[in-house]
Amino acid sequence: MTGFGAAEGAAGGGRLRLEIRTVNHRHLAVQLKAPSELSALETDVRERLRKHFERGHASVSARWVDAPEASGGVEVDLERARAVVAALRSVGKALKIKGDLDLSTVARIPDVVRVSASEASVQGEEVLAIVDEAARACVLMREREGAALVRDLLGRLTTLTAKAAQIRQRAPERLVAEKERLSRNVQELAAGVALDQSRMAQEIAHIADRLDITEELVRFSAHVEAVRSALGGEGAAVGKQLGFLLQELGRETNTIGSKANDAPIAEAVIAMKGELERMREQIENLE
Repeated sequence: MTGFGAAEGAAGGGRLRLEIRTVNHRHLAVQLKAPSELSALETDVRERLRKHFERGHASVSARWVDAPEASGGVEVDLERARAVVAALRSVGKALKIKGDLDLSTVARIPDVVRVSASEASVQGEEVLAIVDEAARACVLMREREGAALVRDLLGRLTTLTAKAAQIRQRAPERLVAEKERLSRNVQELAAGVALDQSRMAQEIAHIADRLDITEELVRFSAHVEAVRSALGGEGAAVGKQLGFLLQELGRETNTIGSKANDAPIAEAVIAMKGELERMREQIENLE
């Protein structure tokens, strides 16, 4: 689920800004980009984010708005400088190259002059307080998006319920028509030969019973209500629960379609499959 949250606060004598951006992901994956002064707190930041997010890809960036003061020093490796200067002079003498070394040349020799900086002392709780504030802002945005997704899904459930009602209304007429069609076909195949009407009626009733979709419609309605309940409830892994329920709705819809052998019902089934596919895409964004 997409989201964004930002916060600023005092830390280590400076002012730190932290931003969190989230997109959909099956698990929680945190990508952290922060100044080197905060590297020791990386594990703590990741663990704190787990308290706010259960899944999603979270990109976290931190930067100093006002950098804290840090003391530093300069170290000179005299022994290395003497050795390198002596070696260079020896090379110049051997190759008959005129000229001498100056201070700027010596200073550019690697590892002769090293500038060290002592990092500012940053308290973990200061940084984690900023993390909490940014995470709450991000969660709030995700909740607003989630509410919009729930409204969309509920609207699609209403469409599914209406299509199921059309099929339920059409089903008795279609079953009577199917029985009549089977009876006519048997009579035509018999070509005037006398038939056991009782046995024929039993066989036709058996075939018609296999084409009955009452049970599928009952289970479909039960799954729809389960989806409504899941969307209105609270708790973790609602996305996984909805994924399972939509799978079951798809199964019942496919069975109804395979048994239908009726144009109006087939048309309704196609529309239902389209709504279910769009719902599957949407629930990928729900946590």
